[in-house]
Amino acid sequence: MEMKKDCILILSGGMDSTTLLYDYRDRIALAVSFDYGSKHNAREITCAKLHCQRLGIEHLVIPLQFMAQYFESSLLEGGEPIPEGHYADDNMKSTVVPFRNGIMLSVAVGLAESRGLQYVMMANHGGDHTIYPDCRPEFVDAFDRTACAGTFNGVRLLSPYTHLTKGQIAARGALLGIDYSETWSCYKGGEKHCGKCGTCVERQEALAEAGISDSTVYE
Repeated sequence: MEMKKDCILILSGGMDSTTLLYDYRDRIALAVSFDYGSKHNAREITCAKLHCQRLGIEHLVIPLQFMAQYFESSLLEGGEPIPEGHYADDNMKSTVVPFRNGIMLSVAVGLAESRGLQYVMMANHGGDHTIYPDCRPEFVDAFDRTACAGTFNGVRLLSPYTHLTKGQIAARGALLGIDYSETWSCYKGGEKHCGKCGTCVERQEALAEAGISDSTVYE
């Protein structure tokens, strides 16, 4: 029996959300990417489009340019330089975009209700919890209750990777046949991954943990 397509996925084009796209492809009716003025948006969205086309899943890109205009973060165009090092380092907190997931999820929930879809999916994971408040389990649980209470059809939030490591997600992706060189991580958004920012370091560690040969082209 064919599985019902009842989900919207927030798809950045990075490793985690791309894995979720393939993992739940039979349930995803729509994938949404947000162009919010980050330094790596263009690189990520190109990857997101590629995978949606390959899987035959509808893909929307929704502009949220006000975030780059009014919010403070080194991740955004015009912000200070992206720090280098490990996510555990204090300087990585400059990459937080205030309430980014809350804003994107709110738009996605509105889309889900408009289309009669039951779930919104996000690919947060255990490694995000340290510095990103809107990736933590308590946020996920609270937003799930909010979405359900605030919609006529009781939209729910699904985040199946909340308690997984990025390495465990990568291992899952390897079983799904994902080529991670067709995903984007680097916050600097150059022609190649820098290999030194927090997301590049985390990417390398995750692929190594999963036993995957890293075919990413680094500077």
